Amino acid sequence: MNFQKVSLAAGLYFVGVPIGTARDITLRALDVLASADILAAEDTRSLRRLMDIHAVPLAGRQVISLHDHTGGGTAARLVEAIAAGSSVAYASEAGMPLIADPGFELGRAVHAADQMVTCAPGPSAVLTALVLAGLPTDAFFFAGFLPNAKAARRRGLEDLRDIPATLVIYESPKRLAAFLADAAEVFGGERQVSVCREITKKFEETRKGTLSELAAAYADQKVRGEIVVLIDRNRSEKITESDLETDLTKALAGHSMRDAVDMVAKAHNIPRRQVYQMALALNEG
Repeated sequence: MNFQKVSLAAGLYFVGVPIGTARDITLRALDVLASADILAAEDTRSLRRLMDIHAVPLAGRQVISLHDHTGGGTAARLVEAIAAGSSVAYASEAGMPLIADPGFELGRAVHAADQMVTCAPGPSAVLTALVLAGLPTDAFFFAGFLPNAKAARRRGLEDLRDIPATLVIYESPKRLAAFLADAAEVFGGERQVSVCREITKKFEETRKGTLSELAAAYADQKVRGEIVVLIDRNRSEKITESDLETDLTKALAGHSMRDAVDMVAKAHNIPRRQVYQMALALNEG
């Protein structure tokens, strides 16, 4: 029994919980879970199981369910309880609340009621993957989950293409191969990528290579587990709009619009849609 029952001030306590290995929880997180007047969770069963592992008693307290599909009434009741002097601990199913997980609306409601919000920090798949990936960590951009549909996913990738930071993206194992193939087309196949799977768990794995290499490697492979994909920043020299317009004008002089757009997009490794929109504007002019 490593926790201590402590006196907590009224307020909302976000609690970071393990992303895999149960022993990654912090002692302070256990103290908060043992001491809060009210417990709330994205998944009540997973929180109960975690507390059982660490012998933290419920002591007659219920675990209230609060997730993305819970009505606003639950958050309102928790805010009322805090205003009345209670301490509320909230945990997502794994990792840090709010980071591609529920909790934001509850936190905003507590802030709006001018009540205390604090955090017992813990494991994060985003930060752990950055440590494992072997890519630059001086600047990173967390994009969460991209859309499921291919066209929408590609538009999302195009928006991320030129961000000057390591990209961190969550992906389903069922869509990993399609995601990597789309990323190779949008970013260029030579961009470096790391795929981190089952972080902190028994079958933890990190695979590194270019987007083309890993897209091919995962094309016919069944993948299981939680996935974090990290893609290196764009390191090519950025072309100016003026240079792009000059090249496109020259290409249009001797080729069809379709061929000219394809040629310029491939030459500068930029999205075809961007070049096509410029070609339309030039023709209208």
